[in-house]
Amino acid sequence: MTALRAQSPRSDLSIIDGEDFQQLLDDIRRRARSGEFDQQKHISQDIIERFRTLGVYRALVPKRFGGDECSPAQFCQMVEDIAHADGSAGWVASFGMSLVYLSALPLASIEQVYANGPDVVFAGGIFPPQPAAFVDGGLEVNGRWKFSSGCMGASLIGVGIAPKNGDMLGLPRMAVMPRDKVRIEQTWDVTGLIGTGSHDLVVEGVVVPEEWTFVRGGPSSLTEPLFRYPSLSFATQVLSVVGLGVARAALDELSGMANGRISVTGAPSLSDRPLAQVEVAKAEAALLSARAWFYQAIDDAWSSILAGDPVSVEQTNLLRLSSTHATRVAADVARTAQMLSGMSGVYRSSPLSRFVNDAQVITQHAFMGDMTYQSAGAIFFGNKPLPGYL
Repeated sequence: MTALRAQSPRSDLSIIDGEDFQQLLDDIRRRARSGEFDQQKHISQDIIERFRTLGVYRALVPKRFGGDECSPAQFCQMVEDIAHADGSAGWVASFGMSLVYLSALPLASIEQVYANGPDVVFAGGIFPPQPAAFVDGGLEVNGRWKFSSGCMGASLIGVGIAPKNGDMLGLPRMAVMPRDKVRIEQTWDVTGLIGTGSHDLVVEGVVVPEEWTFVRGGPSSLTEPLFRYPSLSFATQVLSVVGLGVARAALDELSGMANGRISVTGAPSLSDRPLAQVEVAKAEAALLSARAWFYQAIDDAWSSILAGDPVSVEQTNLLRLSSTHATRVAADVARTAQMLSGMSGVYRSSPLSRFVNDAQVITQHAFMGDMTYQSAGAIFFGNKPLPGYL
């Protein structure tokens, strides 16, 4: 991963450069190539436990709860490193950002979340929000939710609800409950990011105290700088950066197979073909440019926060736009690497096949849709974006 590490100043988050972390990445890479995660359709529990032990899930947690309180860029760099080893592992690790959402809980509830330490693994299913009636003790939650990435390894689960008061539905909330209150139905049958285990959650008749519900993206109960960072933008960025890691892995894989490879037709080796040289240079330029803008947008917003200023609409717009752009570029780069590899890259056993499928699935996420461009363009013209964009 030498090329990736050379592109920007490294984070001072100690986990990234530690020997144990590098050994974990090597193990993830080896096991991903063996098909372990895809075959079982989730990241193995021992990997989740090593994430916990090394600090992936406490990276963003405030120091007052025993966390490392790192910056958004530091966290994204960590996820990118993991995604370089395996996209599904990076995707699951990205939900270490969950406190950005959970911070909208009352402070007393947050303190209970971290009462036994900062290494809490959270997963959730938000859509569609299911009606939840007020009863004695809180809100009665019933329903099914899709796309709960990482739920197999979580200890705390959140689901989307619409509180029902008579015939009226209030603002959608998340209801938080222990993992043992939830049934996981293993429905995740897809072509990419297979190892994320983004299965269905089923909840039946669980009463959740109101103080364990919150409005997603609502005001934070915490005061640390991170909780002044645009939460929806960050939720998008921690997923987009997975694509950057996967795309870099695809180019690294191509580079590794290019030298000395003998063509069955007697043509020059891949590394000596002018067209391949041109295309790989274009791919590098596209990926490095997208990555640089991605982190520049983060750094600009974070600098404003540290200076005591709010993040502007214009800055938030660039956070969202650079994130979607990075996702699209990453998918194109992964596909270019596979194309240049010839038939070698189409086998199921080829890492390039997995890289392409993983990168393409990220582009399908709702955060990365064409609506991003519509809203971004509206702001550039001085108009209002679509609801939920900022």
